[in-house]
Amino acid sequence: MNITRSKQELSMQSPSPDALDLKLLHALLFDRLQRTPQVISVSAHCLLHTFYGGPLGWLDKTQALEPDQEAALRLPHSEPVVAPVTLEGADEALLAVLRRDGRATFSELQSSTGQSDSAVKPRLERLRSTGILYFKVQYDRESLGHGISAMLWLTVAPSALDAAGRQLAEHHEVRFAGATTGQANLVATVAASSTSELYTYLSEKIGSLDGVQAVETTLTLRHVKQLTYEPSR
Repeated sequence: MNITRSKQELSMQSPSPDALDLKLLHALLFDRLQRTPQVISVSAHCLLHTFYGGPLGWLDKTQALEPDQEAALRLPHSEPVVAPVTLEGADEALLAVLRRDGRATFSELQSSTGQSDSAVKPRLERLRSTGILYFKVQYDRESLGHGISAMLWLTVAPSALDAAGRQLAEHHEVRFAGATTGQANLVATVAASSTSELYTYLSEKIGSLDGVQAVETTLTLRHVKQLTYEPSR
């Protein structure tokens, strides 16, 4: 969740309907947000396709770590799961703890769920390898020279959307890029060291993309909430 400088003063992202109970999503859009004081309008869009991003999207372009440090953060490759994954009660208990604190240790998971060490580790590996459980890192952007963060809403000709998205994904400044519903059909999150660097990126790299008809740039003034749990320590 970010405070931005645009006609939409607050932006937020939630997991896709495939990963989030639709009832919870409907409750957020049609009940909780509508009853939130000082919220006068809500605009919601659906992410159709991701060109760049994911749990380790930040790591691939940060270039702030040594190769061995990056390797330590990368988990073993796992094949995509085709069939739906059925969660057991023990799985749900582990996920509930991790939802509150993603940094919970094995011993904390054992004590909170009543499961043994021999049960916790294989279950976590199964949840991770199937994609149900993934790790997202929050880090200090300014210390890495990324003091400026912005969202770009691009209106692209439908015939050029895929090519523009793929080119956008290759840009060093891009931290996330995806096709979305709405008048602007391509959205991206970018990082820069200064507004001058952001201007150069917009005028040179974005300006050279074929099929782009319009671009709206929204500066992020403050990150209110990045991770999806309330830190407890």
